[in-house]
Amino acid sequence: MELPVVVVDAFTDAPFAGNPAAVCLTERPLPDALMQRIAAEMRHSETAFLVPRDDGDWSLRWFTPSAEVDLCGHATLAAAHALWEGGMHPACMLTRFHTRSGTLSARGAHGMVWIDLPASPPVPAESPDGLAAWLGTAPRLVAHSQTGWFVVVDDADAVRALDPDDPRIANAGRQGVVVTAPGDPGTGVHAVSRYFAPNVGVPEDPVTGSAHCAIGPYWSSVLGVDELVCEQVSPRGGRLVVRTGDGRVEIGGRAVTVLRGELLLP
Repeated sequence: MELPVVVVDAFTDAPFAGNPAAVCLTERPLPDALMQRIAAEMRHSETAFLVPRDDGDWSLRWFTPSAEVDLCGHATLAAAHALWEGGMHPACMLTRFHTRSGTLSARGAHGMVWIDLPASPPVPAESPDGLAAWLGTAPRLVAHSQTGWFVVVDDADAVRALDPDDPRIANAGRQGVVVTAPGDPGTGVHAVSRYFAPNVGVPEDPVTGSAHCAIGPYWSSVLGVDELVCEQVSPRGGRLVVRTGDGRVEIGGRAVTVLRGELLLP
């Protein structure tokens, strides 16, 4: 059996930057164990599996190399890009995905992909042991969000300096840790971030759409703006535009296809 696969770099307009996601299109659902093995083989932070529905929508699931996740922004953006570029759905029409996080949608506008996701505003919480030592500074805020711990620090340099291999991240006991700070003055960037999720097989995610379901509402409230320019300052890096309102977050970014091929399944 041959399974078409496309690798898309999301939240970038240049290849080999942003966050790569593998997108697999199947005529019918694959067994869960097989999807997990494929994701482990692909070794990207997420592999997306698309199945067409009778109503014209798509079923969408996401797997890291070690686990299925409830929500993934960059692989949703990559899936929409792959469908539109492959001529399987027009970019000028709303593309709907049925997922473990409800019905999500994507639309194309001026060369960008806009995905609509549920907002997950951070809820203040007590700091886990060892967090301040790992950060190298006292956090401004520690909270919970859909993607795990949500931590705010004072400046972008503190975010850039974080060590993704520190074992204290895995010991924090949640899916992951997002660390965010105000953007550098004069750059036009409202907020920067990094995201670490070793507990689901992703030591550091290059650009995390789902984390911005919390980053967007938080900085929108702090800064008093409805549209934010955000950068994830991982080694690969990526840029997102985030709009908030009515319990939803709309995230815009660009995408580039870097590989097309077929997986040979037993």
